[in-house]
Amino acid sequence: MKKNYILVAAGLGLAQLALLSKAGLAQDTSKVLKDVLISSSKIYQKQSQTGKVVTIITREQLDRSAGKSVAELLNEQAGVMVNGAGSNPGKDKNLYLRGAGSQYTLILLDGVVVSDPSGTGGAFDLRLFPIDQIDHIEILKGGQSTLYGSAAVAGVINIVTKKEAQPGLNLNGVATGGSYGTFKQSLGLNSRVGIFSYNVNYTHDKTNGISEATQPDNATVPFDKDGFNEQAVNANFSVQATQHLKISPFVRYLFGNYAYDDGAFTDANNYNEAKHFNTGARAVFTLDRLSINLNYNYENTKRNYISGLYGPSPYNGRLNFADLYLNYDIDKLVKVLAGVDDRYEQSTTSGSALDAAAKQFSAYTSVFVTGLASIFNIEAGTRYNKHNVYGSNWTYSVTPSVNIIGNKLKAFGTISTSFNAPDLQALYGQYGANPNLLPERSNSYEAGLSTSDFNDNFKLRVVGFQRKISDAIVYTSHYINQDVQNARGIEVEPSYRTEKFNLSAYYTLLDANTITKGPGGVDVQTNGILRRPKNIFSLSAGVQASKKLYLSADFRTYGSRGDSYFDLTSFTTKNVTLDPYNLFDAYAEYTLMGKNLKLFADIKNIFNAKYYDVYGYNTMGTNFNAGLSFSIR
Repeated sequence: MKKNYILVAAGLGLAQLALLSKAGLAQDTSKVLKDVLISSSKIYQKQSQTGKVVTIITREQLDRSAGKSVAELLNEQAGVMVNGAGSNPGKDKNLYLRGAGSQYTLILLDGVVVSDPSGTGGAFDLRLFPIDQIDHIEILKGGQSTLYGSAAVAGVINIVTKKEAQPGLNLNGVATGGSYGTFKQSLGLNSRVGIFSYNVNYTHDKTNGISEATQPDNATVPFDKDGFNEQAVNANFSVQATQHLKISPFVRYLFGNYAYDDGAFTDANNYNEAKHFNTGARAVFTLDRLSINLNYNYENTKRNYISGLYGPSPYNGRLNFADLYLNYDIDKLVKVLAGVDDRYEQSTTSGSALDAAAKQFSAYTSVFVTGLASIFNIEAGTRYNKHNVYGSNWTYSVTPSVNIIGNKLKAFGTISTSFNAPDLQALYGQYGANPNLLPERSNSYEAGLSTSDFNDNFKLRVVGFQRKISDAIVYTSHYINQDVQNARGIEVEPSYRTEKFNLSAYYTLLDANTITKGPGGVDVQTNGILRRPKNIFSLSAGVQASKKLYLSADFRTYGSRGDSYFDLTSFTTKNVTLDPYNLFDAYAEYTLMGKNLKLFADIKNIFNAKYYDVYGYNTMGTNFNAGLSFSIR
């Protein structure tokens, strides 16, 4: 299978390069492309112009997801699984993109890197951003370290916040209530006055929740509920300083209190206080065919785990990130991206002082060629990364694509390398730190086809991928570069959409294994990766039943998967197999006052499926959320 992936992707790339040398500056196409612009490639492109696998969660989808969390919405996408999405709302959420762990997917807010350096792997906590403050989400799959550096091994998820602003005072909001004593209120305000605009959103989300840990049959005292209380503010501003210069500062703050238990089947009176502060700015200077972009991001995440038995355990992580890049249109066909970025991370490893730090500096460049002979596209780039602890490393990416039969059939492929720098806990932490760690390295291959009918009602995308992570960092008695993780799979995504009806589905197959270097140089292979099912299938349908009424339903089925847990009785780690399960959800909305007022209801797990996301931890049974949203202009 690996050979097939390489041959397809490489063959496409050679065809592109050959035609590039012959066609030169071929004529531009004049056909109107009915697809969405994407920004996660650091250069605005239509989906038909890139061979990368991109999924857009649109504003329309988000407006119909007010009863969900970011984790629940991402968990409905092909190739994405959020472990814990169906668990207690306050439980930690682990993102698996194409089977890779959370530390291998980079999260962006408005195209800028965000992370928590004090956490394991430095992964961003998905609980720290309310869904009501998001305009749309771009999921860019495959190795993206050439564009974004460390952690972009399995892909990138770009969360784009609401920024639209209209003249006058504009008000919008959401109010919901539902199962487990859940209540949410969200209020947004935006306006534009001359060269100045702003968009401010406030969200308060609270739930009594359910017991995070599953209560064993022999328990004599009922387990308590583990709720959370979260408040968040997101403010975007924009000033058109001159005809060519636009400056857009932002500030975000979140405070959350999340109750949690001691482990599988183990109740406790614990809670976690999280404070997340994020500020920065983006400046864009445009002149003819040149665009210069400067992004700066400061992030401070404080977490304090208060254990009823052991007391407080504080963590603090800070990120300073600056990214300067330019886009230059050489002509209608060729664009160049070049930039540098600097990432400085700090965290606590003991006490409250910021006593661990790491710095990365990178230089990168990419070339985008679109519309050669009206059908060929290619993207190619490389990145040099300098880390103050382990030294330097390079990555590259090549993505050719060819549009056949106009834009109704596209073949594409990618060959890329990526990396993940050791996190601060592994380098300097209290337990098993190893300052001699190397970066985790990845080689990825993917190839596929996408097609649509001539009215763009029916669409189909089929992708095959393969990824190998070498020098994976694991903890034995200390942190070491040891394992090799292999993953390959297939994603099939058909959809059909008319003015009043939409039907979409996906099937994903994941075949993965881990190879561990054993004693005496004997490798030990473990098939599968914990908590990742081999097969997932989803089917969704929606209908505009009348001018005001919209109805939809969603069915998902997950295959069996392995897990492990620590048994407090025997003080050993035990392996278990989690049973397959099915989920069925439904949604309804009714609009009033010219769509300025909307009433909605969201019912999840209608058939009350019993299953584990994580062994020994509860998942939510049948639950609902209902409310209203409004917009006043």
